[in-house]
Amino acid sequence: MRTISEAMNVAGLFSEEELSLLAAARQAAKRAHCPYSHFAVGAALETDIGIVLGCNVENASYGLSCCAERVALFTAVAQGATRFLRLALSCPATAPDAPVESRMPCGACLQVLSEFLPLETPLLIDGVGKKQLKELLPYPFR
Repeated sequence: MRTISEAMNVAGLFSEEELSLLAAARQAAKRAHCPYSHFAVGAALETDIGIVLGCNVENASYGLSCCAERVALFTAVAQGATRFLRLALSCPATAPDAPVESRMPCGACLQVLSEFLPLETPLLIDGVGKKQLKELLPYPFR
């Protein structure tokens, strides 16, 4: 059975390298700690030090939870990354007919990403395709 991103590749939306990054994001989602939402998310951030993974980590006090995108970014910064090339995101349990909005990064993640990633950075989103950060957050707070 093909994954959503592999099916999308039939139309040539992703390169083999991009599919590999999406596969890493799907693997990262398997490590998610999401006992409250049951909505696992994985991220794979390509950096100057290699691929850094992140998954969502929830807490009973929801405000203390952290999204996969921020976990990947914060881990990369802690490991010494200084250049961020692209980010792949996957929500593997999302139904194929779910609205696009259910797969997108939240506003908090977009704002945090804009602090470190150029606005032209490609975001590879399973079930959606490629977007640039500036398409999802055209006017980040500065």
